[in-house]
Amino acid sequence: MRVAIIGIFVVVLGCFFITRATATEEPPLLLAKVYGWESDDDPSQYLVSEKYDGVRAYWDGELLRFRSGRPVAAPTWFVNGLPKVPLDGELWIGRGSFQRLAGIVKKQSPVDEEWREVQFMVFELPGAAGTFRERAAQITKLVASARLPWLQAVPQFLVSDQQGLRKRLAEVAESGGEGLMLHRAVALYHGGRSADLLKVKLWLDDEATVVAHRPGIGKYQGMLGALEVETAEGLRFLVGTGFTGQERSEPPPVGCRVTYRYSGLTKGGLPRFPVFLRIKEDL
Repeated sequence: MRVAIIGIFVVVLGCFFITRATATEEPPLLLAKVYGWESDDDPSQYLVSEKYDGVRAYWDGELLRFRSGRPVAAPTWFVNGLPKVPLDGELWIGRGSFQRLAGIVKKQSPVDEEWREVQFMVFELPGAAGTFRERAAQITKLVASARLPWLQAVPQFLVSDQQGLRKRLAEVAESGGEGLMLHRAVALYHGGRSADLLKVKLWLDDEATVVAHRPGIGKYQGMLGALEVETAEGLRFLVGTGFTGQERSEPPPVGCRVTYRYSGLTKGGLPRFPVFLRIKEDL
């Protein structure tokens, strides 16, 4: 009898840890590749939307999680009433407000007043049947039925060619937006990085790890001059622009990851004109 009880306890304990591991496992979401203007990808075959400068969030029907799989400590009222189906989208409070948003959503004790600003912008139904065009229509219906002001369907539109795509990109950029997303209209849902989802921006961006601080000279004497960073591929280069005065006085620490933007690659494969954007929030 005692052995049986111990056996049941072990099974229950094992299930507990399996559940915890599953709850924090990175969900197999669809990830974007970069749109190439010289490629054969016809933009008229995609539904296009604005690329929101927010925090990726996945609702599995019961729990709101970051892309990493970690749970989002959202207020109960924020998730109550969400459809009981998986939703993929961005937590967002407006253009150019990523840092403030990250400060809100990463708190383990959510502040209701701050979360009243946050919207869940839904752009995908993970695992749902049908083409993306059909899933986008279903998203619109789900959001309308939920009747939650903070739950929004990401608007999708069409362009006829690259000229139309460039025009819409310029309009979004002029309004302070980050770029556009292209989702192949006939694509069935699947996870992983794929050309079925493309991002197009005026600037490219990537991440690197800070390995050293280079001292400033002239007006930056006694402050940060540049960050020496290293990519995941082992390439090292300097990022010397894009910092505020506060960031030069208190630079990103060695060992942290930062996001930078750039305008293409040199012949040696290094980012051309890298500009510091922000410390990468580990969400």
